[in-house]
Amino acid sequence: MILVAVLVAGLVRAFVLQAFWIPSSSMEPTLGVYDRVLVQKAFFSWRDVREGDIVVFSHPPLDHCGGPQGGDLVKRVIALPGQTIYSSGNSIYVNGRLLTEPYLPSYDPLGPPIASNQHPYRVPPGEFYMLGDNRADSCDSRYWGPVKGSSIVGKVVLTWWHDDRPDFRTF
Repeated sequence: MILVAVLVAGLVRAFVLQAFWIPSSSMEPTLGVYDRVLVQKAFFSWRDVREGDIVVFSHPPLDHCGGPQGGDLVKRVIALPGQTIYSSGNSIYVNGRLLTEPYLPSYDPLGPPIASNQHPYRVPPGEFYMLGDNRADSCDSRYWGPVKGSSIVGKVVLTWWHDDRPDFRTF
């Protein structure tokens, strides 16, 4: 019976849902340090990722921000393959339109800029532009470029632990 339980748990983790924890403040206020999330892996394809989704992906090879290398990261998808992106002040524009971000506080400093309106960045085919919600304190696509769709592990669907207690919130 124990062997069957371990086998089923392993299969669920490998193919259906996987729990991850948030190691930094880069996704605050949406996800706090040490929050636990469930990531959908079953029936997931990076081709189904949409702007605004929170996803888990393999550590980018060009990450030179410091901190532990390897492992997985959690960020928000800001721009899709083929879209253009740039910033002006604290505002972000995708395909020339102001990005509405109701999940952020009213004042959220951007930190390092994203290209310019004279020279917007075009996200390459099959890649995604990722940002942390804590823009001023997030190592993200502004530093290491877009993320290949094939490196996306899954989509965050549920927070089940927040502020050191159970807290269920769906995405």
